[in-house]
Amino acid sequence: MKIRMIVDSTTDLMPENKHRVQVVPLTVHFGDEEYIDGVTIDHKTFYQKLVETDVLPTTSQATPPAFASQYKQAKEANEACIVITLSSKLSGTYQSAVVAAQDYENVYVIDSDSVAVGAGILTELAFQYIDQGLDAKTIAEKLEKDKKQIVIVALVDTLEYLKKGGRLSKTVAFAGSVLNIKPVLSVIGGEIKLLGKAMGSKRGNNLLVQEIEKAGGIDFSKSVMLAYSGLSNALLLKYIEDSRALWENNLDEVRYTTLGPVIGTHAGPGAVAVAFFKK
Repeated sequence: MKIRMIVDSTTDLMPENKHRVQVVPLTVHFGDEEYIDGVTIDHKTFYQKLVETDVLPTTSQATPPAFASQYKQAKEANEACIVITLSSKLSGTYQSAVVAAQDYENVYVIDSDSVAVGAGILTELAFQYIDQGLDAKTIAEKLEKDKKQIVIVALVDTLEYLKKGGRLSKTVAFAGSVLNIKPVLSVIGGEIKLLGKAMGSKRGNNLLVQEIEKAGGIDFSKSVMLAYSGLSNALLLKYIEDSRALWENNLDEVRYTTLGPVIGTHAGPGAVAVAFFKK
C-alpha cells in the first residue's frame, strides 16, 4: 500500500523534499488579519511584517477537518497515512490529527515531541524507510523509537516572543532579558527548556556547541538540519563558521532552511536552530 506523508506547516523541510509531503497548515494572525501558514503568507513576507509592525502575531492550531480532508483523499487513493506533528505540549495540532483519524483506518499519527527542523529530520527519516519499502505500521513503530534520539537546540536573540506567546514562564523569560544575553533553548519531553545563557553571539554559539557535545554527539548517518529566523542568514552563517569543527569531515554540506511563520512568531527574528539525532 502506498504511503501518504502528512505534516503540519511547522515542520521545516529542505526545498527538494517538500514535494514528498502533504501539509496541513496552522494559522497566523496579525491583529484582525489572518494568514494561512505557507498558503497566504510566505516566510519572507511574514518576517517583514514581524519587523515592521507593532502588532505581535498569534497562532492557531491546525483543525481536525483539515486533517480529515487529507485522510479522505488517501482513502480514495488506497493510501496509508503517516502523520507527523509538532509537540502536543506546544500545540493542539496533534490532538486535531488524532481526532480526525478516528473515522479512518491505516492512519498513524506521531507526536514528534519536537518542532521545526526537529520534526523535519524525523520526516526525512520516514522518507528513508518508505524508500526501503517498509509498510506504514512498521515505519510508525520505528519513528516512535527514533524520535527519542532527536535533539534540537536553538540560540535565540530574545525570549520576549516566547514569553508573550505563552510558551515560556515569565521567570525564565526574565532570566534572558538582560542586555545582550543570548539564551540557548531545547525542546525536552516536548516542552521548551532553557539550557543556558551567554553574553553575545560568539559565546552563545560556543554554548550551542557545548550542548551538542553534552548530548553525546551527532549521529551523522542520519539527517542533520539547521535553520534561522528573520530576513538574514548572517547569524546562522556565523554559527556554522564558529562550529566548523563539528561539520567538517562529517558532512558534505551543512543544510539549512528558514523557520516558518508559526515558529517564527514564538522565536522572533535572529534565532539559530540545530536538529540532529544523537549517537
